[in-house]
Amino acid sequence: MPLDIAKFNSAYTEARFQVEEHQADVAAEQAKLRELIPGDTGAEDRDWAEYLVASLAEPPEPPRQWSALYHEAGVVATAAYEGGGSAEERIAAIQQARREIFAIAARATEDEAPHIQAMTRSLEHIENALRNPNWPADPPRGH
Repeated sequence: MPLDIAKFNSAYTEARFQVEEHQADVAAEQAKLRELIPGDTGAEDRDWAEYLVASLAEPPEPPRQWSALYHEAGVVATAAYEGGGSAEERIAAIQQARREIFAIAARATEDEAPHIQAMTRSLEHIENALRNPNWPADPPRGH
């Protein structure tokens, strides 16, 4: 019987959650995962599964520390989300916010800039919805 990768992956995700969030016993969670690896599992799948089992004992990565530029862009994005006024006023505010966020991203480090730029995607969706209330079922022309 081959390794059920989807089942194993789900069990691993749950085990990781239990270890990190509920301080579950790592060895016990590892034993549960090993029970899901059939004896006739191929070498490649066994190596992958054992790598994940072993990784449960590794401490999680610390939360990312974002720069002041990231937080500055977040303030701009939040203000645009919460902005009021007519549809036209909101669209103008969102467009301005997107320009500001891209300008902030241009000053950010190479690894952080894409995360800052990503803040504009939700704003773009809001703008599209303001322009066309049926969006996304009926996307604006040219997109």
